[in-house]
Formats: sequence, C-alpha cells, structure tokens
Amino acid sequence: MLQRHDIARDGAARFGAGLRHHVAEAVAELGARRALVLSTPRQSDLALDVATVLGPLAAGVFSRAVMHTPVEVTQDALDHARELRADCVVAIGGGSTIGLGKALAYHAGFAQVAIPTTYAGSEATPILGQTESGEKTTLSDPRVLPGRVLYDPELIVALPVEISVTSGLNAMAHAAEALYAPDRTAATDAAALAAFQAFAQGLPQVVQDPADLHARGATQRGAWGAGRVLGQVGMALHHKLCHVLGGSFGLPHAQTHAVILPHAIAYNAQSAAVALRPLAHALGGDAPGAALYDFARSLGAPTALRDVGLREADLPRAAALATARPYPNPHPITEAGLLTLLRAAWAGEAPAF
Repeated sequence: MLQRHDIARDGAARFGAGLRHHVAEAVAELGARRALVLSTPRQSDLALDVATVLGPLAAGVFSRAVMHTPVEVTQDALDHARELRADCVVAIGGGSTIGLGKALAYHAGFAQVAIPTTYAGSEATPILGQTESGEKTTLSDPRVLPGRVLYDPELIVALPVEISVTSGLNAMAHAAEALYAPDRTAATDAAALAAFQAFAQGLPQVVQDPADLHARGATQRGAWGAGRVLGQVGMALHHKLCHVLGGSFGLPHAQTHAVILPHAIAYNAQSAAVALRPLAHALGGDAPGAALYDFARSLGAPTALRDVGLREADLPRAAALATARPYPNPHPITEAGLLTLLRAAWAGEAPAF
C-alpha cells in the first residue's frame, strides 16, 4: 500500500503509484459524504473498482460520459446525482469523464475528485467545454476546478500506446499555444516549456515500454503542468480549430489535436518564430511545425483528418466556422489560409507553411 511519504503534492494534485487506493481520503478531505463515481461506458469496471474502494462514501456510479460533454448527458447525470443525494463526484477517466464532473460542479456545486487515466489535462484547468445543438462552447470558472486530483501511474500503464500518444500530443498543444499567448508571463513560459519537454522526452519512452512507471509518472506531471498553463493563458488557432472539428463534425478529441497541432504551430510560426523556437529545439529540429510533424509520425500518431472521420467536402465549412468569430492569434487568420492548413492536415501531408 502507498505510504503517505510516497505521495508527492502540488496544490490540489497528488502523485504516486497506487494513489487510487486513497480516493476515500481525498473525498473526506473535501468534506463530502456521498460520492457519485463517473466514467465512460468503456471504463465502467474502473468506476466500480473506485466505488468499492470508497465503501460507504460511494453513492453510486454513472458510466455514460461521452466526448465533448453534451448538455443532455450532463442533465441525465445531474438527475441521477440528485436522486442519490450525492454531494461529490469522483471522475475517473480522460477528458470526457472529467469534463462531465466539471459540468456537474458548475451546474450544481458538487465537490470533485479527478483520477485521470489520460494526459488530456482537463483536471488542471478552470475551463469547461460543452456541446449543444452541434456547437461546442467553452467557459472559464474557478468552480469547475477539482478539489483533488490523484495521478496514479499504475492506472495508465494499460493505456494503449496509440491513445497515450494522442493524449500526450493533446497536452503538448496546451504548452505550445501558451508560448505565444498575449497574456503569457515569464512564469507561464517556463511552465509550458517544462511540460512540453516532459512529453518530448517521456512519450518515446512510453512507446518503447508502456509499463515504465517512471516515464508514465513524468508524463503525468507534464499533463498537470500543461493543464495549469492552459488555465492561466488564452489559447488560439489550434484549440479553435479542434473545437470546430470536434463540436461541429464529431471528430475524436485527442486524435484531432494530434493531427492539427503541427499545422497550427507552423501557421503561427509565421509570426511567432522566436517564441516557438524552444519547441523545435526540444524536439531536435529547426522549424517547430515540421519538428512536431516528424515527432508525431515517429510515435505512430494519426496525421490525417481523413483518417479520423472528416470528409474532404467538409473542409470549406470547417474553415468558415473557424473564422466566423474573431479571437486573438499571433498570425492573421484568413479563411483561405485556414483552408490551406486544413487541406494539408486532411491529406496527412507535412505542414504547408
């Protein structure tokens, strides 16, 4: 059993192998008495295991979390939580499940414990993305931050390599866009680069040996760091494009981030080359977009939008949607420029810029 001195702490986050067995302690620290355990259908066994560990603190299980946090699923979970008189949610899983926990906290004030099983980093941010009528919108509110986050590397050694890679690239995107955010600081730059480097070094080790607890732990710390930076500075083109592709076209979240990242960074490097230079150096390259593309390919990540469900006929609409509302970005955004970007990403080609 994990000993207290084996647990590393960073704010709300706890790090340590076997830490999932301390979930009841985390719930009690938040002053809660009836915890509803959340998961996706695929991870329902994990949710049941957590409920067993919680013992009398478990109010029940809701295993219907899905991607992009649709408001109708949130309402179903909220109804279930109220029927069970829950006062806390324990979300075990990736961004889909943790997003649902954050939505319940936002709408009903539940205390939260997050047990991440991917590198998405949602658990570290005050950001909640929700989908309604085919459109994904985001909000930022400190109420959605989990009170405790338990990072247990033993939980992710079984995470398939492909998902580990795409989830890791998703987290790297948070760090990459933080480096050219208009509200960045020297502190966020340092944190973003440290998180990016953790993945640049750790992900190849995870691919080589998925059971390497040291590599898994290092990348979990990278996920926490990248997520915290995401909550402190504004994101730009990469995240806007991914929200459009996910919310309006139903593309899978992490895979879409993995495909778009090199292209969005190459596009913005036209105006933010100095800010992005450390990323290229961390990957042993010169141009950040090209270095990310080569890195993703070396890990076996998806590189083509056509392979994750986007039709070529949808590219003009995606470009139009991504330019419909202005947002800060280091390089001027044009519909023609985004269409060029998306065509290369759709075909799986190297970045066009």
